[in-house]
Amino acid sequence: MKATAAVLYEPKKPLVIEEVDLLDPGPHEVQVRWVANGVCHSDYHLMSGDVPHPLPVVLGHEAAGVVERIGPGVESVKPGDHVCSSYIPSCGKCGYCIGGQPTMCALRDKPRHLMLDGTTRFRKGSTSINHYLQVAGFATHSVLMEESVIPIRKDAPLDVACLVSCGVLAGAGPVFNRAKVPPGASVAVWGCGGVGLNTIQAAKLVGAGKIIGVDVMPQKLAWAEEFGATHVVNAATEDPVARVQAIAGSGGVDFAFELVGTQATIEQAVLSTHRGGTAVVVGVCPAGTKISLDPTLFLQQRVLTGTSFGGGHQRTDVPMLIDMFMGGKYKLKELISRRVPLTDVNLAYDALLKGEVKRSVVVY
Repeated sequence: MKATAAVLYEPKKPLVIEEVDLLDPGPHEVQVRWVANGVCHSDYHLMSGDVPHPLPVVLGHEAAGVVERIGPGVESVKPGDHVCSSYIPSCGKCGYCIGGQPTMCALRDKPRHLMLDGTTRFRKGSTSINHYLQVAGFATHSVLMEESVIPIRKDAPLDVACLVSCGVLAGAGPVFNRAKVPPGASVAVWGCGGVGLNTIQAAKLVGAGKIIGVDVMPQKLAWAEEFGATHVVNAATEDPVARVQAIAGSGGVDFAFELVGTQATIEQAVLSTHRGGTAVVVGVCPAGTKISLDPTLFLQQRVLTGTSFGGGHQRTDVPMLIDMFMGGKYKLKELISRRVPLTDVNLAYDALLKGEVKRSVVVY
């Protein structure tokens, strides 16, 4: 069949919107008609060349849609089911999954741009086109591994629910799962864009005391307050570490979350914590990024850790967050600044880089 997709052929060049061929789903594979896909900065790392990736590739990984066809052996979904994508698959069988770390699943050791048989399902003439993170959400239709789709309730609007497939869970999950922030704790969030707003919102939900948003854009700091920040720090006009320490008292915050993905912000997040504090890296850094920290910081029992896709159980966390939204307990609609057609996806990335949007959503 034919699908319309946004294809990256060369770094630093716009995505090409074109018709491609989509092959049938193979064993344990699922064909999905995407309804919406969020515009996430992670894809831009490939577009900019900061993260090398096999090309050409259909980008997009924050998607929601409807199952149209299933291949032999598929058991967890059927045609007509509504699903969110899981850019980290979970097999449920490996040591990581059995041990309670499904976001570390052994399937991550496979090439993340191919199906498990080592081939792709997209073609343009004789050229094979890769699937970004085995999702390829910037397409009207895609074929995914069964492990890469998560069934969700059918009454949830898919153009909103898609956000949970990356930005929402990636931002909120570290608060719930990795850091396990307790009530009353002090929290600093470096980066108040689409992902960081979910970290702030989650910190508020668990009852954190001081929630400090740190950014260089005044608009993003205003959004941080809208989503629950008790204090904001403009890192463009003041020393963010000193300011966060002063607001938190006691030498710094209990927990710092870094969502920007640079050497400077990771180092600042660690330095903003007090003795025994924890810094969690969520942001994706350009390939080759290194950090430089005085090791005596860790002799004072500070913890520097990271997280992937929220660090929990994606097959239950995604439906849970959607249930919270449907029950009026979690802001999702408020995260969407713009809805755009696929033909405007390059313009949507321009808006993201300018800090004009919390999140744009491509709607098919």
